[in-house]
Amino acid sequence: MRKSSNAESAHPELVEGLSFFGNLWRRRKDGPSTSSGRAGLALLGVVLAMLHTTPAAAQDNADQQLDQLDRRITRLEDMNAIETLQRTYGYFVDKGQWTHLSNLFADDATLEIGGKGIFVGRERVLEYMQTAFGPDGAPMGILVNHMQFQPVTHISDDGREGWLRGRAFVMASSGWGLPLYEDAFEKGDDGVWRISRLTGPFTMYTSWAGWGENALNNTWPDKFDPPPDLPPSVVYLTYPAYYIVPFHYPHPVTGEVFEADAGEAGAYHRPPGTPEQRQSLTVGRTVNGSQPIMPPGE
Repeated sequence: MRKSSNAESAHPELVEGLSFFGNLWRRRKDGPSTSSGRAGLALLGVVLAMLHTTPAAAQDNADQQLDQLDRRITRLEDMNAIETLQRTYGYFVDKGQWTHLSNLFADDATLEIGGKGIFVGRERVLEYMQTAFGPDGAPMGILVNHMQFQPVTHISDDGREGWLRGRAFVMASSGWGLPLYEDAFEKGDDGVWRISRLTGPFTMYTSWAGWGENALNNTWPDKFDPPPDLPPSVVYLTYPAYYIVPFHYPHPVTGEVFEADAGEAGAYHRPPGTPEQRQSLTVGRTVNGSQPIMPPGE
């Protein structure tokens, strides 16, 4: 019995076709030539060519599928790396690990928290944290927790940039805060992801009494040291007003770009530079903005 070849095993449909064309060839030898016979012989040549090239074509197709799979896996790994960076930032803030935190940032990264303004460069990120919140280490009697959730992550087509929108609910010794992050990330030449822009507008500050009882003002550039390198990218109103942080991505169904929106009144309730605004920055206020609650820091 004749053993089947590798080609026969891999392509039984072609073997069946060859048998058909073989019968055509035998009929041609035994009878007059016909146009159908000539066409059949021409197709036989095509099939033989296919049989000769199909293994290489199949290999090319397999290589393409593997490349696509590799890109998809890499994208998922990149998204996971970005989310890990974001969450680790929160853990480091909670326990005052400022040096470790600064190493999450690229050399020329920017940081903007609340209404304080923009700090440029990794060294300035470290200076801001150590000056505003004390030296490295978790101080006794201080409880801070950044509970982060709702991440929406995207990676650029070339795999070098990434973006994340996420929320955090912050508990601190003085009260509650609600930042919404719109952050950017970059993959270095070493293949490691780092934060290139961290933007965390706090849309609500309140004391332990809760946002149903009172609201506190947004921070501002000279509220505490150190001064920022650049002014705030936007001056916005904290709760009870609302500020919709612009989205880095379009509507996932319609593709429409979201338009930023903001309320017209709130604890930070007057234009910058006016006497009313300066006065509003000295106290916390009730939800309706009518009564002082407490001096800052109490």
